[in-house]
Amino acid sequence: MITVFGSARVRRGSAAYEEAYELGRALAAAGLAVCSGGYGGVMEAVSRGAREAGGKAIGVTARAFRSRANAWVSQEFRVESWQERLFELVRRGSGYVACAGGTGTLVELAVVWEMLSKGLMRAKPLVVLGPFWLPVIERVNEAGTGHSSEGVTRGDRVLYRAGSADDATRFLSERLRRGRGERSPACE
Repeated sequence: MITVFGSARVRRGSAAYEEAYELGRALAAAGLAVCSGGYGGVMEAVSRGAREAGGKAIGVTARAFRSRANAWVSQEFRVESWQERLFELVRRGSGYVACAGGTGTLVELAVVWEMLSKGLMRAKPLVVLGPFWLPVIERVNEAGTGHSSEGVTRGDRVLYRAGSADDATRFLSERLRRGRGERSPACE
C-alpha cells in the first residue's frame, strides 16, 4: 500500500488534481492500493484515480476535523486526533509519495523523511512527485544534513524525485519488488 500525502485545497480540474488522479490510476494498475488522509483535493484525486482503475483506496480520517471521507474511499479508518492520523498514515505505507501541498503535507513529508534518515523504521521508498518540493530539499541539503542529495540525483532509499505519476509508480514498484527479494532491473 502506498501512502500519498498532498493538499486538501487542490481543486478538480487543476494540474495538481490531475497529477494525483493519474498517480492513483497508475498505482492501481500496478496492483498497489493507495492510502491517503481521505478528504478532498489530492486525497480525493488519488482515491478517485485508484478506484476508477479498479483499485483500493484507504482513507485515514480524524474526528478532530469533523469531516467525512471523500466518496472515492473504499475503506475509512477513523482516529481521534491529527497526530494519530499522521502516524497511522505512516504505519500503513509500504512506500510514500508527497504531492504538492501546504504545511500539513510538509509535516508528513518531514516525518517520513526523518524516520527513514534516522533508521527509525525499516527502509521504504519515499517519492516527491514533481518539482514542488525541490526548493525545500535543496535548502535542507544546503544546511549540510546530506540526507537527500543522493536520493534526488540517483534515487537512493531515502528520497526520490519523480517527474511524473508513471515515473513514481515505476520507482515504487521496483523498490517494493526488490524488498520482497525479487530480481528486477534498476529504476533510476
